[in-house]
Amino acid sequence: MNFINRHKLTLIGVVIGAIGGYAYYHFVGCANGTCAITSKPLNSTLYGSLMGALFLNIFKKENKKTEK
Repeated sequence: MNFINRHKLTLIGVVIGAIGGYAYYHFVGCANGTCAITSKPLNSTLYGSLMGALFLNIFKKENKKTEK
């Protein structure tokens, strides 16, 4: 449970990105099947989840502890 609380924004980004990636495959896709990312739903879903996690990870605040 501690892991979920620490990485909440990243996990939300993964879910939103996966939904967005699959939606892009479904509605836009690739007409001839030669596109590397959008030719298969798994590829576009994984790519979307990676981009969503990286994007929302930008807004995460780090707790820096300084020891003297």
